[in-house]
Amino acid sequence: MHGRRLATLDEIVGLAAPESAKIIDMVESWAKSNDIGLTVLDVGEDITDEHIEREKTTLGISIGGDGTFLEAARSFAPFQIPLMGINSGTLAFLARVEPLDVEDALTAVYRGRASINARQQYEVTAGDINTTGINEMFLQKHPPEDRYGTKVGSLHVFVDKEYVGKYFGSGLIVSTPTGSTGRAYSNGGPVHYPQNNRTLQIIPHETISAAVDPIVVSQDSEIDIVLDSDFDIDIDGGRQFERLESDTVVHISGANQPVQTVRTPYDDAFITAMVDKLDWGLRTVDNDGPRSALEDNITSSDFKERAARVAREAARSAGEPLQELHGQVENIQYKTDKSDIVTEADYQANDIIETAINSEFPDHIVQSEENDQTVPTEGYAWIIDPLDGTGNFAHGNPNYSISIALLKDRIPVVGVVYAPEPADMFYAIDGRGAYQNDHKIEPTSRSQLDESMLLSGYDPSGEFLQAFYHETQGVRRLGSAALNLAYVASGSADAVWEHDTHPWDVAAGLCLLREVGGKTTDQYGSSYELSFNATDQRTPLLASNGSVHEQLISHIDTSDLMSE
Repeated sequence: MHGRRLATLDEIVGLAAPESAKIIDMVESWAKSNDIGLTVLDVGEDITDEHIEREKTTLGISIGGDGTFLEAARSFAPFQIPLMGINSGTLAFLARVEPLDVEDALTAVYRGRASINARQQYEVTAGDINTTGINEMFLQKHPPEDRYGTKVGSLHVFVDKEYVGKYFGSGLIVSTPTGSTGRAYSNGGPVHYPQNNRTLQIIPHETISAAVDPIVVSQDSEIDIVLDSDFDIDIDGGRQFERLESDTVVHISGANQPVQTVRTPYDDAFITAMVDKLDWGLRTVDNDGPRSALEDNITSSDFKERAARVAREAARSAGEPLQELHGQVENIQYKTDKSDIVTEADYQANDIIETAINSEFPDHIVQSEENDQTVPTEGYAWIIDPLDGTGNFAHGNPNYSISIALLKDRIPVVGVVYAPEPADMFYAIDGRGAYQNDHKIEPTSRSQLDESMLLSGYDPSGEFLQAFYHETQGVRRLGSAALNLAYVASGSADAVWEHDTHPWDVAAGLCLLREVGGKTTDQYGSSYELSFNATDQRTPLLASNGSVHEQLISHIDTSDLMSE
């Protein structure tokens, strides 16, 4: 899940430690004032489908210390619910929102200003144990029956079936990046920056050898540990604790489902938390370093880069509910029910995008098909279509898209077209080129009609199809004007004809085409301009790679299209 999607937050489900009543009251007050549902359970209670409505956008919260957060992480992970930790404990690395910041942090989440990061979990099986953890698995030699017995033992470790060797000592730790600041750190293990870090590390505990170092492995690696004597296994600081007999094989690997953690502007950053809680020695809490050096070269183009980043984040976030609701559309037989889902999809996507833009650029107008805002003739404004290709969407066809454009003086300077089903992200920045999934794109160089593949939008009388079908390699209709323009810009087609256009359908695509050197006109060859006047006069568009444009105009001139 992307953090921007939490702008459509419907409900909060929490796990709370004892003596959390004051913080619960604060959360309840905030939820009530924002018309958000709230369910709070005592830590230790199971979270089930009765508590979470999967079709709703849900935020999980823990109220307590890191112990409560770890318990909540295991409860929410199967539902892939993002989790925010509110700290009422002491030494907390995971629950980072302080009680005084609770309402502000929740507001930041609701305004789409939170980020969601994946925290690696591990899976462990040993004897009757089959569970997951987010912190660390600790094997410690089981105490001897009498005080004179040996307190050390041997463990044989394999990684992906390769024999690492025999660890002789009092134990062994297998830690995630999240757990790297716990027992692993106390035993000389490296600190791992935990956000989106998909690794595991093996750390010896009081090993009788000076030449044994920690080993870092991939989340996909298979770790097998064969016990030569009895050891106690401790999962995440006592969440599960059992004695394992000699010859038991402990199997550990990265879990497929990470924990989705929510970070807000009110959290301490990871290194700051290290300094504050562990006296990390390279800086003080308030020392932000020579940050001004990073900002010396900020120009207006960096503003456009930022706008493009926000637009891409908003598009990806809006794509999530569209995909989920699209899956429901495919299973519905009745038109009225489909219409309701399409309306809900449009609404959710529009809400996410508008919230993201308003949060980052509060002074900018945002016009969409869903509102009646007017784009000013001067200055910056946004124009969006949260669901272009509604007909396709309603019939289970994946050819639909999200279109977001930033305009300056009514000219597109940033354009984003996102197709959620193939996860294709097209974007362009004025003067910086155009890209598809971060790879620079360019149109075809074909200049002859009989070599060209054309796309068509709405063609009510079929005149465009009749005029060009036999003169070209074919005419295809995809059902999304934004995608049509993106495909011409990226070289998947040579030209597109749109019988009529609205600015929210084509603004982003026009930016893409301009950046790759394409050409856009009306059917007469006159320059195409976005029309913001609410009139009945249609605004046709002919867009091409540029090379074949004159032949297109010449052929249109001899066709019935000129009489439409």
